[in-house]
Amino acid sequence: MMDNKQLLEDSLLKVWSERNDEQRLAVMQRIYAADIIFYETDQGEAIKGHQAIDALIKTLQSQWPPEFVFSLTRPAVFNHGVSHVAWTLGAAQATPVASGMDIAIIENGLIKELYLYLDAPAG
Repeated sequence: MMDNKQLLEDSLLKVWSERNDEQRLAVMQRIYAADIIFYETDQGEAIKGHQAIDALIKTLQSQWPPEFVFSLTRPAVFNHGVSHVAWTLGAAQATPVASGMDIAIIENGLIKELYLYLDAPAG
């Protein structure tokens, strides 16, 4: 079974950064519960399931330059079924265009719920 901290790191580095649709879906199926729920904002509707999350990722990636990737600002941490990771988004060796953190609820070795907290833009 995969380390619980690794699940959330793979969510960012191998799902949200992956631009190959087949590879991204394969990783999603390995680390996300089939009925995963993703909360992008407190005002937004819950995004449910692999296909809906995949569609969101494709839309977002189409708006980012190809060199944009997620980077972890420190390793993920895990405590009683809840995992947290902080990240930045942008081109390598450049000032990030976005930063934030993800919180994951993990059940039976899979991410069941994913919550995004986007930092306020600098300046």
